[in-house]
Amino acid sequence: MSFYVTTPIYYVNAAPHLGHAYTTIGSDILARHMRQRGEEVFFLTGTDEHGEPVALAAEREGVSPQELADRNAERFKALMPLLDASNDFFIRTTDEGHQRRVQEVLTRVKDNGHVYKGTYEGWYCPRCADFKTEAETGPGTTCLIHKIPLTREHEENWFFRLSAFQEPLERLYAERPDFVLPRHRYNEARSFIARGLQDVSLSRAKLRWGVPVPWDPEHVFYVWFDALLNYYTALGYARDGEDLTGRFWPATFHVIGKDILKFHTVFWPAMLLAAGIELPRHVFVHGFLLSPAPSDADGGAGGGATELEKMSKSRGNVIDPFTIVDTFGADALRFYCAREVSFGQDGPVSEATFATRYETELANELGNLASRTLSMIGRYREGRIPDGELDEDLAGDFEGLDGSVCALLDRAELTQALEIVWRRVRRLNRYVEERKPWGQAKDPARATELDQTLASLAEGLRVVAVLLHPYLPASTTKLLAALGAPDTSLHAARYGHRGTSGTVGPLEPLFPKR
Repeated sequence: MSFYVTTPIYYVNAAPHLGHAYTTIGSDILARHMRQRGEEVFFLTGTDEHGEPVALAAEREGVSPQELADRNAERFKALMPLLDASNDFFIRTTDEGHQRRVQEVLTRVKDNGHVYKGTYEGWYCPRCADFKTEAETGPGTTCLIHKIPLTREHEENWFFRLSAFQEPLERLYAERPDFVLPRHRYNEARSFIARGLQDVSLSRAKLRWGVPVPWDPEHVFYVWFDALLNYYTALGYARDGEDLTGRFWPATFHVIGKDILKFHTVFWPAMLLAAGIELPRHVFVHGFLLSPAPSDADGGAGGGATELEKMSKSRGNVIDPFTIVDTFGADALRFYCAREVSFGQDGPVSEATFATRYETELANELGNLASRTLSMIGRYREGRIPDGELDEDLAGDFEGLDGSVCALLDRAELTQALEIVWRRVRRLNRYVEERKPWGQAKDPARATELDQTLASLAEGLRVVAVLLHPYLPASTTKLLAALGAPDTSLHAARYGHRGTSGTVGPLEPLFPKR
């Protein structure tokens, strides 16, 4: 089996922030988990470098769009190892391989009769690079996402016959209720289609910064059609001399934010149908990370509750992932992103809640559990894990855990999967308090009890470390090495598998107090 997961490609009009890290980490957790299961995995991320947002940002800075793209693409590339992301390729839409394949696919769409020339007139948001319907405009004809006035555009464009795919998309959603996840996002996409689809601009005549339309070089492709195709084009040139399309297409999961739902759940499947390309299996839509609005958002009024809104570089309410990793480490950020906001929902984030999660859960619960367990094995059994019988009562708490985690991650329910594993972390901490191995160690007649306690603790700790590996790769690798059980494959995530060398090693604090 192959597993292909993608992030959206990120605009290079500014530096990365926590929102970009959030999507990347979520996708990486899925990729790492599937590798544990023995799947052949391809994980794609990258940067979206064409279109008006990039051209405008470059103009403001007095540089060329290519200069801005080159500079900021490097920042996004640097984010990947910082997050311990295991991506297999980093695509840039200025790559020659991508641009050539965009032209090939969209020429095929035209040859199939789904493109015509016409005139567009309507509302447009330059930051979204999106033509807005009346239903998508806010008070005073503003962008609902960026809170800025929309511009009125009138230009000759090539159009994509989106309206021709009304019935095919309705049929798709009827036949594949898991095409878009979670369910409330599926309902949102289906509702958009039910309102009736209108043809959309495929090209822009007023821009020069984009992929040229091969049959009309005075136009460039509308940035969204260029960008969406990255998921398909990358497989054609990600590895020199090898086309991976047959091995990994269709994509298993496109992981996206809800602000780009329309493009990925309506435009994208219609475009693939128009080109005769198989549709992806799932689009998973996560919510917004919310942080306090800029001080101008409430008109300067004081005394009221702080308004929370989407974290956005254009709104100036972002958290810098580089700073967090410098202070707490990549695993702590990965844990926070999966833990704090249920993946698929909106939720508030802050540096204060980050510090709380770090101290109460990572340091006090997992870190302390690991330290106590290894320390007691060293003190009471000279560093040897007893090979006696495991506690059946504790074994019952782990029964079927690996299967439950797999079932949840098959639906990209990252937070729920983490929660059921974390319950076992807490169960093991309670087990220490219930069994009181320090008391057992004082009585030679209770040596068998102590052996069972220490062996059961070590085995439970090993299992949770394997299941937490996609979330905390660096920390769990250290912990499993200290337990003498380096196997991170999913078949090792069963209580009773053991697989240790029998000897524990030294372990520095996994999550030092800050």
